[in-house]
Amino acid sequence: MGKFTLHYVPYSLTLKHVFTVASGSRSSTPVVLVALEYDGFVGYGEASMPFYLGESHKSVLEFLNKVDLSSFQDPFLTEDILVYIDSIASGNTAAKASFDIALHDLIGKMLGQPWFRIWGYNAEGTPETSFTIGIDKEEVLKEKVREATGYRMLKIKLGLDTDKAIINAIREVTSVPICVDVNQGWSNKEKALEMAHWLKDQGVVFIEQPMPAANLDDNAWLTERSPIPTIGDEAVQRLGDIHRAKDVYSGINIKLMKCTGMREAHKMIELARALDLKVMLGCMTETSCAITAAAQLAPAVDWADLDGALLISNDVFDGMWIKEGRIVIPERPGIGIKIS
Repeated sequence: MGKFTLHYVPYSLTLKHVFTVASGSRSSTPVVLVALEYDGFVGYGEASMPFYLGESHKSVLEFLNKVDLSSFQDPFLTEDILVYIDSIASGNTAAKASFDIALHDLIGKMLGQPWFRIWGYNAEGTPETSFTIGIDKEEVLKEKVREATGYRMLKIKLGLDTDKAIINAIREVTSVPICVDVNQGWSNKEKALEMAHWLKDQGVVFIEQPMPAANLDDNAWLTERSPIPTIGDEAVQRLGDIHRAKDVYSGINIKLMKCTGMREAHKMIELARALDLKVMLGCMTETSCAITAAAQLAPAVDWADLDGALLISNDVFDGMWIKEGRIVIPERPGIGIKIS
């Protein structure tokens, strides 16, 4: 039996463009990069902390500093280890995800297999990934769309009074399918339903988090009447949120940083399928470490939005890539990354 050693360092991701959603704008994202060593193997993980998650370099470093692995000698006891990690403090989901990802990477390397194969998924069955375009001026939006040539679906951020102008501008330069993310920006259910019908006519595939997550009744009312699916994002953080989402949304958006990592994301997919919910796999602004970890689950979902590493200019890992709009998972053990 070996001994665990945990290393972690703060890092800041620089976005290629200022990124704007209904709740604000940013040009960088703080992350913490993690390395977990055991018996000569090293697994890598990552915590990404956009401002709305409520985590920071300080909070993640404080959380990881509390991790004491002295009572664990077997990395394959993942349930025991990750239950302990989850019990250290409430919240801190990105910090917990960084350890979870590193542990999965470590175990996969020890087994000599990528996680999609350990879970029994077919890497040929990955969905296309959307490319995300934030709220911006019309000419800038058009230029961003031109830069996204090669992607077969675009994810457009909405939620302000410019929504129709944004979609019209996008449609002037492309006819590819669109999904929209309102980030809780709509407040009136009747106007939301009117927009849903209009968006369907514009070739929109689904609407992500149309109204505030706390407004269960209005979101359920919209879902029942909407001509296109609704997806719960801010409303669905962890496994325990899924049963409530069943009667409110058509599907859920799973993100490793929200749900504490790969272990819980895998469980969330299985429960959502059992409840006949659609499943989307999303991300924050992340390096290829966390993005490629999420990609291991991609063959099991309906839609993917795993473009976070494509939005930054200082990635430190090499991982999944996009070919003709579709996710390609590397044939490497663990989560499939290497240091670039």
